[in-house]
Amino acid sequence: MAMASVARRKAYPLSRNLSGSCSDALRYSYSLTSFSRGFATGSDENDVVVIGGGPGGYVAAIKAAQLGLKTTCIEKRGTLGGTCLNVGCIPSKALLHSSHMYHEAKHSFPSHGVKFPSVEVDLPAMMAQKDKAVGNLTKGIEGLFKKNKVNYVKGYGKIVSPSDVSVDTIDGGNTVVKGKNIIIATGSDVKSLPGITIDEKRIVSSTGALALKEIPKKLVVIGAGYIGLEMGSVWGRLGSEVTVVEFAPDIVPTMDGEIRKQFQRSLEKQKMKFMLKTKVVGVDTSGHSVKLTLEPAAGGDKTELEADVVLVSAGRVPFTAGLGLDKIGVEMDKAGRILVNERFSTNVAGIYAIGDVIPGPMLAHKAEEDGVACVEFIAGKVGHVDYDKVPGVVYTHPEVASVGKTEEQVKSLGVAYRVGKFPFLANSRAKAIDDAEGIVKIVAEKETDKILGVHIMAPNAGELIHEAVLALAYDASSEDIARVCHAHPTMSEALKEAAMATYDKPIHI
Repeated sequence: MAMASVARRKAYPLSRNLSGSCSDALRYSYSLTSFSRGFATGSDENDVVVIGGGPGGYVAAIKAAQLGLKTTCIEKRGTLGGTCLNVGCIPSKALLHSSHMYHEAKHSFPSHGVKFPSVEVDLPAMMAQKDKAVGNLTKGIEGLFKKNKVNYVKGYGKIVSPSDVSVDTIDGGNTVVKGKNIIIATGSDVKSLPGITIDEKRIVSSTGALALKEIPKKLVVIGAGYIGLEMGSVWGRLGSEVTVVEFAPDIVPTMDGEIRKQFQRSLEKQKMKFMLKTKVVGVDTSGHSVKLTLEPAAGGDKTELEADVVLVSAGRVPFTAGLGLDKIGVEMDKAGRILVNERFSTNVAGIYAIGDVIPGPMLAHKAEEDGVACVEFIAGKVGHVDYDKVPGVVYTHPEVASVGKTEEQVKSLGVAYRVGKFPFLANSRAKAIDDAEGIVKIVAEKETDKILGVHIMAPNAGELIHEAVLALAYDASSEDIARVCHAHPTMSEALKEAAMATYDKPIHI
């Protein structure tokens, strides 16, 4: 089968982040000629070796096998799914749902005519449900590996040459996995803060916050990003007094400013407290409680804050430790991210990288898209990822979801634009279910009506956003959405009405 090298018509450096700045990576467009890297023929050599079994790695491995490439995936954890499935996205969503059910039963059910003598939290049972979901899903990925004939090696992989990976297996042995193409998909790790030691008991990362043995009376969250607000919501609903300490002047700085203000007000109504423009300068764990010494970000008088548990949620960093990248000369940037071109190839022939270890948003679904595109390139096909159209979701209640540019970003680009908004208070389905907090906001180019960004705060914003993602993918106008029939009554009608408000006028407000 004649494969070919790819003649590039248009390319960008692969470094776009979720904000969609014009200096970063985007759309790829290629024409196929001849591809030089052939398929493996030896019984012991793989066409593709993937290091890391998280969302990017396991998806890349399965896709590679589906494309006819002999594939091995190496995972050090011993269970597939990476941080996301084991100690991230999935267990956190399980706890978010369970805690929301408890909160609804305690605070909302009576108004719907559903009454109980009492409602209480069974934390061990809640954790067991979370663990069951995680276990079933990790086993499901192993099943997909078997179905697609992906070889699975459990152990810590280290690249010793551009075609050899030495693996210290979890059973204490060692093996060498050979491959014509090696994909680094090792994900990211918790970002540490100077002077704060995480013990996963009283000072915890998101991993520890998912496995607390009891509900803390006072929880301090350091960092007002996606993860911190989600985990703060879980424990706040279950009864913790939650205080969020953030160095920046705003929560979730990548969020549209108008949506962010409404979101913060919503969280404050849920009794979440915020200390913005504040930094942690000291931690004392010698007593029964953890004492934090705080100081204004700009300097000033110090104050103290006590907590039973402190969650450090200041972001994540690429995980490349022990991979041997320095020995084989793989180039990295100052942030520790692996530098790749538009084909996800590093400067070392045959070595590729995807997901959290390369520039771009650290999101599981972005890593999955990277994985598919990368192996398509390896197989001589055309890969495609558009980082301007990667949705982001905060899974609190209400949820906040967005895709494309914020109003602030559009304004900074000097583009003339229109904004259309529609509140869920005017949406019949939201009113019927008594869950009407939120808004849809659309930013569109004034001259062409092309949609530039969509931002939603709503109970199921993470589901609603995908109509907007598809619209942006096809360069749709707000009128395109507005003229599509939406079922009634649905929450999706709010997006239609916001689109109507963008190019003309809405009906129901």
